[in-house]
Amino acid sequence: MCWQKCCLAGKAGAAKGRSPTPTPKNGAGVGATNGTQPTNAATPTAATAGATTATAASAAAATGAAGGVAGGSACRSTLHANKTILKTVSVFLASGKRNSNNQSKAAAAALQNKRQQRQRKMDELSGKINPKLLDSLRKKTRFTKDELDALCRIYRKLVSNCQYAAKTLASSSSSAAIAKPHAAVEGIDRIVFRELLHSTFDIVTEEILMERIFCSWDKAHEGLPLRLEGWLIGLSTFLRGTPAERAAFCFRVYDLNTDGFITKDEMFTLLRNCLIKQPQDEDPDEGVKDLVEIVLKKFDLDKDGKVSLDDFMATVTAEPLLIEAFGQCLPTDSAVVSFFSTLQV
Repeated sequence: MCWQKCCLAGKAGAAKGRSPTPTPKNGAGVGATNGTQPTNAATPTAATAGATTATAASAAAATGAAGGVAGGSACRSTLHANKTILKTVSVFLASGKRNSNNQSKAAAAALQNKRQQRQRKMDELSGKINPKLLDSLRKKTRFTKDELDALCRIYRKLVSNCQYAAKTLASSSSSAAIAKPHAAVEGIDRIVFRELLHSTFDIVTEEILMERIFCSWDKAHEGLPLRLEGWLIGLSTFLRGTPAERAAFCFRVYDLNTDGFITKDEMFTLLRNCLIKQPQDEDPDEGVKDLVEIVLKKFDLDKDGKVSLDDFMATVTAEPLLIEAFGQCLPTDSAVVSFFSTLQV
């Protein structure tokens, strides 16, 4: 009995806490009575799920759009990089092609120059002058065509003498075993040149002046054996040069250290070797120093303590006899006449 009472009390409490159900209109309650819910009444849970689904779709669409933009940007970057690489490769290949062409041209020019030099050496040794060189020498010198031909024959003989002297020296030397057997002297060397100046042009001077004349003969190749062109151009100045050309040649001879000036020390060296020393002189150098001071006052026009080319040229122009003031380095007029008479032209 007690159990039945408790059950009835629980049902009554549940009935009191339930809200009254509204009466459906036009049979709307039929479905409710049958336990089926209306089709147009969405439950809160279904609405929430729909909203979530829509939000997820929008997010997916936005993510897809962002991915598409990023993919397009990456694609354009890749294309730009590929274009840059292709352009770099093209520039590299074009540069390599140009370098290859330049190297080929340089090699061909070097080969042609080598052949020309070889042919020129053969012409020099045979005493022949090719037409182009002959025209060039006629413009650079004061010799006629026949004189140039005769001077080339003389050059060939002088070079032959140099080669013979070199072979003789090599064979008689103790170092003949290590000497080069076919080493030929190309051009006129110092020994033959000095002998020529002494025997042909009556140049009797000190050793230091002889050396300076040889070095100053061809200013483009100072100190080297004289080749055909340098020999002829120097000989033209030596024999038929204008007063200005001969004065410039003498200045180069007297400029012992080739610094562009004749200093007091150089004057002292040159004049001391030229003067005749007297036995009774206690100190001959004192007389040389006094002479240096006199000559310096004569030549040093700008008063800077040394003689420049301009000073020397101006002084020699005013007084031509001073052109060989520091020693003989030019031929006499009689030697020049005698030399040309032996050319047989």
